[in-house]
Amino acid sequence: MKIVTLDESSKKNLLNDLLKRSPNHYGDFIDRVNDIIDNVRANGDAAIFDYTKRFDGAEINASNIRVTKEEIEEAYTLVDPELIDVIRKALVNIREYHEKQRQYSWFDSKPNGTMLGQKVTPLATTGVYVPGGKAVYPSSVLMNVVPAKVAGVEKIIMTTPPGKDGKVNPNTLVAANEAGADEIYKVGGAQAIAALAFGTESIPKVDKIVGPGNIYVALAKKAVYGYVSIDSIAGPSEILVLADETANPRFVAADLLSQAEHDEMASAILVTTSRELAEAVSAEVDKFIAELSRKEIMTKSVENYGYILVAESLQDAIDAANDIASEHLEIVTKNPFEVMMKIKNAGAIFIGEYSSEPLGDYFAGPNHILPTNGTAKFFGPLSVDDFVKKSSIIYYSKEALQPIHKDIIKFAESEQLTAHANSIKVRFEE
Repeated sequence: MKIVTLDESSKKNLLNDLLKRSPNHYGDFIDRVNDIIDNVRANGDAAIFDYTKRFDGAEINASNIRVTKEEIEEAYTLVDPELIDVIRKALVNIREYHEKQRQYSWFDSKPNGTMLGQKVTPLATTGVYVPGGKAVYPSSVLMNVVPAKVAGVEKIIMTTPPGKDGKVNPNTLVAANEAGADEIYKVGGAQAIAALAFGTESIPKVDKIVGPGNIYVALAKKAVYGYVSIDSIAGPSEILVLADETANPRFVAADLLSQAEHDEMASAILVTTSRELAEAVSAEVDKFIAELSRKEIMTKSVENYGYILVAESLQDAIDAANDIASEHLEIVTKNPFEVMMKIKNAGAIFIGEYSSEPLGDYFAGPNHILPTNGTAKFFGPLSVDDFVKKSSIIYYSKEALQPIHKDIIKFAESEQLTAHANSIKVRFEE
């Protein structure tokens, strides 16, 4: 891995390099994505079936696009029973964590005749996109479906690309059934996002679309935002390890590669105060790549977006971590909890050498759908909040409105909105 001395120049170059991975820079793909969306919007199922044949090599039609109960039952016979047990254990943790996020309606009434409040209502329908392609992600099924279920969403519609045999990966189907998805459709890519956003003869329109995907999926979500809500526009995966001389270089190298194996555009960064650690980690990375599968992907990821930054002080390292605002941040230092208190920008924070990133991906409970490309400066993980909407409640009696009605009139007239002022005035005409 590239070992670079951390200074303002190297940090700026790194940030510019990382930003190239943002969906906002995928200009070459925009026209193709818009064409797909327009076609699906105009031609519905016919466009979906054509794209699925063209991109996935599968013969899908109105009779087999929706996953049947029999297909789900078959999936259970094909999945390792031990994996099913692990999925169920993970579900307990994920559900318990998200139940703590649940919010409730509240109302505050006062003796003067006013009542203010907030009404929390679950979304009616949510679309969950689950990727296929380079890897199968049943863990993403759990992370997307469970918070929607906890929030009380009435109908959860899942889409995922089929294999050439027209079937969905059995691990994905088992995870979806265990988590509580209501309907599952065999369609992927930008065409799946368009179908969820506008509806087709087979696939119902939803109110919100969540879930990660490739470049086409990210751009399609961006394009349909406004017709439906979305969670975020996810970029390639990323990890930043913040470490000092106490860190185990073998552990650090393993954790960096846990994200590099996702995608050639994935980013793996170590920021450390120890050049000795930097060199040891770089050597361990090379050893792991030689012996692990997906070595081509990891090699390209590390060559293009892998960095080891050597900082002069721990505070400089912390400042760099906050500027990068990584999706996953591991803190492996002498006093990790003290460092954690100084972190302002990160999607998920992992503390200590035994809290490795895959713990969060699969099992601990917090959501692994996280902000990428520096958006952790203003976004957080997917949560129950993403699946509810809030309405404000206002009630004033005549007796409560009377002493303040002239204040409202004054405010409205200052904005030259005489009809606003009049709607208050008429209530107190003599």
